[in-house]
Amino acid sequence: MKKILVINPGATSTKICVFEDENEVMRVGIDHDAAEIAKYPKTVLQAPFRKEAILKAIEEEGYKIEDFDAICGRGGLFKHIPSGTYKVNDAVIRDIENPPYGEHAANLGAYISKELADAAGIPAFFVDPVCVDEFEPLARYSGLNYPGFERQSFFHALNHKSVARKAAAQLGKPYEELNLIVCHLGGGVSVAAHKKGRVVDVNNVKDDGAMGMDRGGSLPANALVNLCFKEGMTKADVKRIIGQEAGIYSYTGTKDFRDVENAAFDDGDEKMMMAFKAIAYQLAKDVGQMAAVLRFNVDAIVYTGGMAYSERFCDEISSYVEKIAPILRLPGEEEMRSLAEGALRALETGKWETYE
Repeated sequence: MKKILVINPGATSTKICVFEDENEVMRVGIDHDAAEIAKYPKTVLQAPFRKEAILKAIEEEGYKIEDFDAICGRGGLFKHIPSGTYKVNDAVIRDIENPPYGEHAANLGAYISKELADAAGIPAFFVDPVCVDEFEPLARYSGLNYPGFERQSFFHALNHKSVARKAAAQLGKPYEELNLIVCHLGGGVSVAAHKKGRVVDVNNVKDDGAMGMDRGGSLPANALVNLCFKEGMTKADVKRIIGQEAGIYSYTGTKDFRDVENAAFDDGDEKMMMAFKAIAYQLAKDVGQMAAVLRFNVDAIVYTGGMAYSERFCDEISSYVEKIAPILRLPGEEEMRSLAEGALRALETGKWETYE
């Protein structure tokens, strides 16, 4: 039996789980003081106090680091890499300390995992980080041949890949033989074309596609330029607006999808209803785009993430796209289990990818 410690850092919290083979036997959520987090100009500087909190939490549950066969941490904004399970090496640590695509709490997953694992003499892994890139060449074209304008692959890769494999199991075929459109419907949204086991294109709310709960998705280019040059507006202001104050929040004042749905259907709030319908409309357009990428040879459309618990919301999207392919609803996300399963596969086979 293999024991695996899983570490998933968030903005102001750290989730940890213990798995014995495929069975989850412990789960703890550690909340961090926002004021403490704010003290650190670089995310990696948070590692010591988060690591201390993790050690305390597992000790309270009766574990020591030496009890584990491996540690698996959430992957972050590293270099673009293919899907897979990776062993944390010095190249990963270098890119966490100097992140090529910016600061993110998820970067700490691999970093803390390696520090803990090295002390115990066991391997540290990460699985399918948000920077997974399996784009086909045509998907990289934007509309401007200028540095920084190439379309890039950033999406909820961990949940996409896990859910796609579950959908394949339901369909009775290997993931590598199917064409799927997977829609991750959470605070952030991403809609991807899975072509025979590879994510060949994706609309990610960081840059394009449907709006999310607080991110703008695709925005009118000229209006965005005007915003950037508005008097007194800084780069940080613009990034905050389009990344934290846009999307459904900018129309409704809430970042909780449940508030939107309840107000729309229970209270008859027209503003909330329009927002509810607008995000479904935009997501349906993304599904149509990904169907075109797959030349409309689509085996299934899959809904996942927290908003997929809403049957009304999924039905609203489906009303536009149900003629494209059968629809599967696999709500929620199992990031911790996906990380554990990736590490377990590496331990059992002795094979993993190398980050260079």
